[in-house]
Formats: sequence, structure tokens, C-alpha cells
Amino acid sequence: MEFSPTKIPDVIQIKPRVFEDERGFFFEAYQSLLFEKLGISVRFVQDNHVGSNRGVLRGLHYQIQHSQGKLVRAIVGKIFDVAVDLRRKSSTFGQWVGAELSTENKLQLWIPPGFAHGYYTLSDWAEVLYKVTDFYAPEWERELLWNDPYLAIEWPIPQGQTLALSEKDARGMPFRQAEVYE
Repeated sequence: MEFSPTKIPDVIQIKPRVFEDERGFFFEAYQSLLFEKLGISVRFVQDNHVGSNRGVLRGLHYQIQHSQGKLVRAIVGKIFDVAVDLRRKSSTFGQWVGAELSTENKLQLWIPPGFAHGYYTLSDWAEVLYKVTDFYAPEWERELLWNDPYLAIEWPIPQGQTLALSEKDARGMPFRQAEVYE
């Protein structure tokens, strides 16, 4: 695996070593010893599998307590995945990073606890798998406004594309009013 820091160094892009032949392909999506060598010593407690149609935007979600680290990948289709740093004491507080994850590129994104996370579906259909480091705690879940002008996230939404949002995602809080991590 190749581990590459993004413009927010704590968010890591992971490129697996893929073995392909006439039968198909094989790769390790997660290997604890490799992660630990890079200082990512976590225990995953849950796997989530989400399917979305083109134009669905999910997020930006986070849990203000029971914060979740996430290892995200698209196993079908293509998404634009985003992480926003909500750690007040971080030098990258209030900054975002985005990456295209797809079936073809097989890239993953490691998003540590302390970040809001969301993604936009670029293909007709996408399925996303992500491992998390803490259990879902709905009483602590928060939503950051996906299109907050302060964050200026450059979502690759085509002109005229109808956006599909959940009610709670449409009501997300602007960054300057959101609860953040100390």
C-alpha cells in the first residue's frame, strides 16, 4: 500500500497494491500492521455500506462525542469524498480536502476522528464501504452545512444537476456556528 498525506496531513490517501490477471484482481483493503507503522493505530468497530444514485450528496456528518475515524472507499461507481477539519487546535482547522474515490482507482481515504465527512455521487450508482472507529451515536450526530460559503468546498456538481439531500443534511449548521472539537 502507498500512504500519501493530503493537503491536510492527517487525512491520508491510500493506494492499494493491486494484483491483476485474466481472472480479475486482488488487493488488501486494510492491513493493521501497515497502518500501525504509519502511526494509525485504531480499532475498527463497525463497517457501513451505502448505495447512492447520481446527484446524491451525503453529509457533512460528524459526532461531537464518540468521534469516528473513517476508512472510506467506493466499491462500485465513483464519488467525490470530503473531510473538513473541526479540531480547533489543529493548524488546518476549518480547511477541507477532497478526493475522487472509484471502482477504477481503488483509492481509499483515512479520515481521523475530529473531522466532518461527506461525499457526492458522480456515477449513476455508487456503493461506498467505510470502516469506523466508534459506534453510531445519534444523540451526538451533527451536520455541517455542505455548501457553507466560509468553507467554499469545490463540489464537482455539474451545472443543472438536481441535488438529492436528506432533510437533516439540508439543515446543516454553518461552520462558524457548528460545535467543534477542542
